[in-house]
Amino acid sequence: MTRLDPIIAVKDVEASSNWYQKIFGFKNLHGGEHFSVLASDDDEIVLCLHKWGEHNHPTMTHSNITAGNGLLLYFRTENMKTILENVVNAGCVIEEDVHLNQNSLRQEFSFRDPDGYFLTVTEFHKYEG
Repeated sequence: MTRLDPIIAVKDVEASSNWYQKIFGFKNLHGGEHFSVLASDDDEIVLCLHKWGEHNHPTMTHSNITAGNGLLLYFRTENMKTILENVVNAGCVIEEDVHLNQNSLRQEFSFRDPDGYFLTVTEFHKYEG
């Protein structure tokens, strides 16, 4: 079995962890000042947060570069309406309003996290051949 645990570099791990928990309802399986592991209700790891400049990871050393260049965090969820309400209540700027994605044929919307990463939230679907 192979799993992917995406790790993004953030300025403030604890603040970002709290933000992702508030917006998506994730829980923190492991957390601290330098690293946090966020999981869904069924303990599936969704996202890890890593403080810029810690532990000498070559792609996480320069916090002055644009966060997320070439990266899209795409969340497939059964809770899109709740997440949208959380995003609006948190005062996040919606970059793409709810619309039909012509490829997936599902509703989705997009916004950015506090570090500038671009996030898209879509209705849950399985990928079809």
